[in-house]
Amino acid sequence: MSYQKNDVLTVKIEDMGHDGEGIGKCEGYTLFVKDTVIGDLAEVKVIKAKKNYGYARLMRLIEPSPHRVEPICPVARPCGGCQLQMLDYAEQLRFKEKKIAQNLQRIGGMTEIPMEPIVGMESPFRYRNKAQFPIGQDKNGKLITGFYAGRTHQIMENRNCYLGVEQNEEILNRILAWMEENSVSAYQEETGKGLVRHVLIRFGFTTKEIMVCLVVNGKKLPAEKKLIQSLTELEGMTSITLSVNRERTNVIMGKEIRCLWGQEFITDYIGKVKYQISPLSFYQVNPVQTEILYQTAMDYAGLTGKETVVDAYCGIGTIGIIAADKAKSVIGVELNPASVKDARNNARHNNIGNITFYQNDAERFLNEMQEQNAKADVIFMDPPRAGSTQSFMASAISLNPDRIVYISCNPETLARDLEFLKKHQYTAEKIQPVDMFPFTTHMETVCLLTRRK
Repeated sequence: MSYQKNDVLTVKIEDMGHDGEGIGKCEGYTLFVKDTVIGDLAEVKVIKAKKNYGYARLMRLIEPSPHRVEPICPVARPCGGCQLQMLDYAEQLRFKEKKIAQNLQRIGGMTEIPMEPIVGMESPFRYRNKAQFPIGQDKNGKLITGFYAGRTHQIMENRNCYLGVEQNEEILNRILAWMEENSVSAYQEETGKGLVRHVLIRFGFTTKEIMVCLVVNGKKLPAEKKLIQSLTELEGMTSITLSVNRERTNVIMGKEIRCLWGQEFITDYIGKVKYQISPLSFYQVNPVQTEILYQTAMDYAGLTGKETVVDAYCGIGTIGIIAADKAKSVIGVELNPASVKDARNNARHNNIGNITFYQNDAERFLNEMQEQNAKADVIFMDPPRAGSTQSFMASAISLNPDRIVYISCNPETLARDLEFLKKHQYTAEKIQPVDMFPFTTHMETVCLLTRRK
């Protein structure tokens, strides 16, 4: 059965997609419907029709889902930051568990899935230690900040995001007030003109230290001292920096960072380990769940003090430094030089002597280890959303590790990579999903792979 544009249909929503859109079927024809949730019975209007699937607009809810809730955030519907605020939290967790299992079956070819129940949060709000706010103007020329509406670069005005820390709102108020009082312009993507592009804010949950980094289309700020004076009145202000980005690009941060006041970094803890975080550092955004994620990874690694461990894609050294306490030696590999610098500082500040960080491509480095007949007992891999590459995994396998602990932020690429590893003598023994990003469709998963004898 196929439908056409403007057809009005009744559809039961049974699943949700990447962007939080509801998915339902009408006589075998799949429809993607924004603003619906699992369990809704809805009247919808087809706005785009393909042969086997189409996109539809919600006209009215015939019968709302029992899992539908009123979002706490007034702009949750148009904002692109949260996709699942209309779905109650328990159902969000069920949805994520099901999504991981479906991917492992469909893409990974797994029939038996050794998966534990997902670990959710007791309080799933105010969990983000990092936020990036675009600065712009509304149609009347008023300065605004917030988040981009879904799939657009149109700013939805909102200084009080319920996923971010409460301190963000006052910081943004002060920056916009300073801009208005001193005629500081906002960057305009269409023309490439204007100065302030984004504001990056990081917050140390344990230390209460605050970092503010202004991303600007220029080398300096007018009335810089007035801004510093305003921001340093806030308790916990530790680092005020400038990121120079003069490129016509969607990339937020520039490569050049200049310290305006304080220091170029803040510190925070995961468990007992202290980390130094600079504006460009990769650091998990949910510190409460990160502790659970990394503790699970350590449990899976099964370290006894005799192992040589490799932490691939090591970032600022978070996993490797935690592992160093329980391993004979740890090798961290990371391509980003700023992250390697932070990692070495973090090891030094924590008095860790049995870890060495290398600035190198992880695949190339593991191949060099194999050429030198080096062995790794345990390999941690925490690749980006695109997952790993077969060539990297082949280089990891060549070191013959007993265990690979794979931390994934994308269940599709995890499933794909597990299928490859399964073909090369590694079995997925345990899988633990952790909800790092409540109210969004994103999730993290830790997987233990053991070498078949």
